[in-house]
Amino acid sequence: MKRKEYLWAYLFISAPILGFMLFAFIPLSYSVYVSFTQYSGYHAPVFQGTDNYSKLLAEDPLFWKTMFNTFYSALGIPIGMALALGIATALNQKIRGIYFFRTFFFLPTISSVVALTLLWKWIFNSNYGLLNYLLGLVGIQGPAWLSSESWAMPAMIIQGVWGGLGINMVLYLAALQGVPKSLYEAAEIDGANGWQRFVRITIPCISPTTLFILVTSIIAVMQDFPRFQIMTEGGPNYSTTTIVYYLFQNAFRYMDMGYASAMAWALGLLLLLVTLLNFWLSKRWVHYE
Repeated sequence: MKRKEYLWAYLFISAPILGFMLFAFIPLSYSVYVSFTQYSGYHAPVFQGTDNYSKLLAEDPLFWKTMFNTFYSALGIPIGMALALGIATALNQKIRGIYFFRTFFFLPTISSVVALTLLWKWIFNSNYGLLNYLLGLVGIQGPAWLSSESWAMPAMIIQGVWGGLGINMVLYLAALQGVPKSLYEAAEIDGANGWQRFVRITIPCISPTTLFILVTSIIAVMQDFPRFQIMTEGGPNYSTTTIVYYLFQNAFRYMDMGYASAMAWALGLLLLLVTLLNFWLSKRWVHYE
């Protein structure tokens, strides 16, 4: 009977294990080998040692430019987290129609990324876009958002912050509803005002959620691709070319799979280091009790 239960257990877990082996582990392992070769996808890989990694670190200025662009776009993470927390705090009140507002803010999360990106491409249009039209109503000359090297990345940051508000708001809202009310009551008795209660009770109690949002947001930003491809195609003058978009160009436009694989593993290692650093620093500000 016990052996039969084991057989059924292995049968149920065989599908995800097989899927992981075929679509994740084997391709990842092969990409390690490809990163040390010259490979276009049309002929057999030619081993060339660490040439791809040497080119990556010392010979390709675009790699460092796209890496800078990626970290530049990550400036939207703290802005988005602060806005999401503010909205969640407002939506945590018991007022009429609160469920409508919660749905309204979460709706972009379940909408098509392509559709939303095209919508924002129209909003940022310098000739007939909604944003410059609204700025013109108050006497402000709007910039050429997506065709200016100075304004293209800020425009992408604005769109990225808006797109991530929904899911982060829901996570913060769940965390806020889990804070014990007895803590607020005790602090109020001790004479703490609203801001003191927020800083001394709310922020520490929701810190595990803050860590989760921070780590997942960094990973998402470092891997962000479709928005940049649709809105700017990396331009103008590579000002919005992120590391993943540059990786895509090398792999599927220039057919340099070896170099793209080296870039992917460099990015993976960087993500690992940043994530470990976040977990190490979290010991100082995340409270689990």
